[in-house]
Formats: sequence, structure tokens, C-alpha cells
Amino acid sequence: MAKYKFNCVDLFAGAGGFSLAASNAGINVVAAVEWNPKACETYRHNLINNKKHVLYEEDILQFKPQSLYRNHFSNGVGCDILLGGPPCQGFSVHRLNDAGVDDPRNELLLRYFAFVKKLKPKVFLMENVPGLLWKRHEDFLNEFYKQGRKAKYKVYAPEVIDAQCYGVPQRRKRVFILGVRNDIELDIVWPPKPTHGDEKAREVDPNLKPLVTASPIFRKRVLKSDNNNIHMKHGPELIVVFKKTPINGGSRKDSGRVLPCHKNHNGHKDVYGRIDPNKPGPTMTTACINPSKGRFVHPTEHHGITLRHAARFQTFPDDFVFKGGLIAAGEQIGNAVPVKLGEVLLTTIAAGLRKWSRKDA
Repeated sequence: MAKYKFNCVDLFAGAGGFSLAASNAGINVVAAVEWNPKACETYRHNLINNKKHVLYEEDILQFKPQSLYRNHFSNGVGCDILLGGPPCQGFSVHRLNDAGVDDPRNELLLRYFAFVKKLKPKVFLMENVPGLLWKRHEDFLNEFYKQGRKAKYKVYAPEVIDAQCYGVPQRRKRVFILGVRNDIELDIVWPPKPTHGDEKAREVDPNLKPLVTASPIFRKRVLKSDNNNIHMKHGPELIVVFKKTPINGGSRKDSGRVLPCHKNHNGHKDVYGRIDPNKPGPTMTTACINPSKGRFVHPTEHHGITLRHAARFQTFPDDFVFKGGLIAAGEQIGNAVPVKLGEVLLTTIAAGLRKWSRKDA
């Protein structure tokens, strides 16, 4: 008998990092919901290859969960896994003071539960930025857990997971919250045990592999025919600065460039800095192709990283093409769940569901 493939829905799907991870983990992605037209173009180009996988280009605040249920799950086939990474601007660490409190975008997070209640997945997995856990958002997070209990789910404590601990060549911390329906006994280690670590971590656990550095990302040639082999165009003055910046990890300060905003303090050293290929890369943000926003300069060449380099940091395969132009594609890449991390998390969840299914049979 063929192994049963769990059915999955991806809300706030973006370019499809979570969906691709699910597919790679042997999970059947039935439907996805995304509103951004350029992200939808990317999703369709790369992931829609049969009529049973449907992308809804809809505003999730207007799109009715009943429609999703009627179109895909009214015939007795259940939704096993619900994914979703709601837009996180309201919780971003870049928002200062009380910015983000009562942000209208935060209602998207609670909209999640309208779909949970209608689809009744066995588990749901939500991803967001660590700023979600700040005290200023305590009331909101409490309400999230209240909604989970009302929907009859056991909601695990939020886990801050660093992608570099699971083989992703990037320092990237994100919050994941797992919910399990009350009638399901999910016997898993959550979060999964790290597979990679630095020297100190490997002294404690010799089974850990070394952290994956940025080096392979730049060592592997990017084809000229690759539509994502593009980077920002820089003016002559900035190119001179890059040429003065030491290769393999040099910072803005090393280049001798001092901007007016840097005269009175010594911060923001990563801005206009080169990536060090001997370490895991910086977090790929939505501005990852812009050297003015962080350490996003090529290790040895005199320009910012290309879209393809950024996508490799997020562990997308080279045949995954991002649509919409340089800025839009950069945003899609920065917003995505790293594919390899998603695979680890979803493989763990699927294994737990299979174990429970055998016991329940």
C-alpha cells in the first residue's frame, strides 16, 4: 500500500517557501492563499503544475474559509496540516517604542483561526518574527492562545528557531507556534533537535555537523541565463567604496567611508559590509539585495548580492525563479521560510502524524 500523503493548506503563502518545503517533505499541498500579485506570479510559475494544487489570489480578510472547505474538503478528505506566516511588520524588531501595537495588520494573525475552525486541521504551524514575543504584544499573544483553546487545540509554547542550526547557511531566528488538535496525540520532539552547530555546541554534542557557511553559495557559478542573476546598479562613488572594503567580511568602517549619520556613533557596521563566506550569512531580509540595509555586499565583487545568491541563502533551488523585478523578488525571498528549515519541521510533524495514525488504526 502506498504511503498516505497528508493534505496541506498554505495561508499567507508568499512566493511558496513553505509550500515547496511541504512538497519536498512528501506532503500534498492542496491549496494556497496569497494576495500579493507578484508573489502569486512566482508561486504559479514554480509550484502550480496540476489542477489539484490551487492558488487563490485573494485578500485573506475577505476570502471565506467556507469556500476553501467547499472546494477541497467537502468530499470527506480532511485537511491534515495548515501552514501560515502572516505578514510580520507589526511585530518587526525594526519598529521602535510602541509602533506595531494595535497595528491593523495584526488582525491577519487572528484571521488564521477562522480557517483553523472551519478546516479543523490535525495540526497548524505558524511562523513569525521574534518581535511577536515582546512584552508590548503580550495581550495579542494571549488572545492567540485563547483562540487556540476555543478551537480545541493544544498550542505549544512559541519556539524561537535559528535556521543555521538545521543546515541553512544563514543566521535567521524566527518564531514557530505549533498547534495540535485535542484528539491527536503527536509523539514528537518539538522543536526538532538541531543538526548543526558551532564548535562550542559540537563539544557538547559531537553528533552535530558544522554550521553551513556562505562559501558554497558564492563558489557555485550563477548562470548568465538565470533570470535572477541580477543585482542593484551602484553609482561610481559607491563602487569606489566597495573596492576599498576588504574582501571576505570587510565592514563599512574598513572602507574609510563615514556618513553623516555615523559621525556621532560607531554603530551600523554591517551596513555596506561584505558577507564573510567563512561564516553563515546574515539574515536575508526583504531588503537583502540592498547594501544600504545590511551586510549584503558580495564577498569579493564590487556590488550587492544577486537575487540568486539571496535565494540560495534561503535554500531555494536554482531552478526556482522569482518574478516581479529586483525589488519585488528581493521582498519575496526575504519573507520566505527557508526551504530546508521548513522540510525539517514538516518532516518531523508528518512522521508524528503517521505514528499516531498507525496507533489509531
